[in-house]
Amino acid sequence: RCSCRASGGGLVQAGGSLKLSCVASGFTFLDFSIGWFRQAPGKEREPVSCISPSDRTTYYTDSVKDRFTISTDNTKRTVYLQMNNLEPEDTAVYYCAARPLLFQFGKLVCGMDYGGKGTQVTVSS
Repeated sequence: RCSCRASGGGLVQAGGSLKLSCVASGFTFLDFSIGWFRQAPGKEREPVSCISPSDRTTYYTDSVKDRFTISTDNTKRTVYLQMNNLEPEDTAVYYCAARPLLFQFGKLVCGMDYGGKGTQVTVSS
């Protein structure tokens, strides 16, 4: 069964940091992109960042560039999201998910073909 399991959420003050982990199973890790998505109350789910474990190509949404860093440990089939300088606007349920590797117009495409339960991130002001 294909899945991505997210963990590491919590409550943090604005300006603080959290590190999320995503363990993937059931598919060929290097043939997929693994990404983080978030959904805030009353808002649509949006892609935050994703990575190609095979060549470390990354994608970040504009609002998290220079604050969040995605990385991968291929030996552990785990993708991490280091979140620094957190803002109240970052409060959301964070999900990790995978999709078959795809580039469009030279950019990595994030997708949620295989996912799992999310982890809550709450940033207080």
